[in-house]
Amino acid sequence: MPWKNVVYLCVMAIGVILFLYGSNYYDAITGLAGVFLLIIDFFTLLTLKVHKKLKRVRIS
Repeated sequence: MPWKNVVYLCVMAIGVILFLYGSNYYDAITGLAGVFLLIIDFFTLLTLKVHKKLKRVRIS
């Protein structure tokens, strides 16, 4: 597994943990930070995959 995938997996795990911690202790800021980490991680992965696919395609 490439190191980038490990980093994204760790960020996603931290986001889930922060969300669950925030929802368990009614701490809105911590929960929202976890949600935002998950959203940012998802869009980062999506952007990198699209960029990788477009880089392969040659436009003549």
